[in-house]
Amino acid sequence: MRIVTAAYDHPDAVKLTDQVQQEYVERYGDGDLTPMDPAQFDPPRGLYLIAYDEDGSPVATGGWRSQEAGEEGYADGDAELKRMYVVRGARGRGLARKILAALEDDARRAGRTRMVLETGVMQPEAIALYLSSGYEPAERKFGLYRFHDSSRCFTKSFVV
Repeated sequence: MRIVTAAYDHPDAVKLTDQVQQEYVERYGDGDLTPMDPAQFDPPRGLYLIAYDEDGSPVATGGWRSQEAGEEGYADGDAELKRMYVVRGARGRGLARKILAALEDDARRAGRTRMVLETGVMQPEAIALYLSSGYEPAERKFGLYRFHDSSRCFTKSFVV
């Protein structure tokens, strides 16, 4: 297993994004409509990772992008977690946890003060991952889906 830095619009990233979007359709009836610009994941204002299995197939992904205070409810210094995904056949191996830890470390080194994420009630395994990784329910929701009842927002402070 190897995890590499990649562009958000790398062909393997696009392939995995298409798969996670299909999973959102299966769970929620629609894909994630959050606007995403590949440049938002370029270091040092973001990072995008892809995990490959022993055969060289892309099996997991995740990224973070910088956010600042504004109308969508983010705070200055936020790093927003996006597109965390592990293909069905590779789940249960700790890949999401490894990617999450790498993204947190990178965001912290980039000077971000808090990791934030939005997920939904139809993703209980994601919620369990975040809670077990030290995330707490956000006091105030943020992002495109902040007004949706099925939306759940979580934060993890990097400030000690």
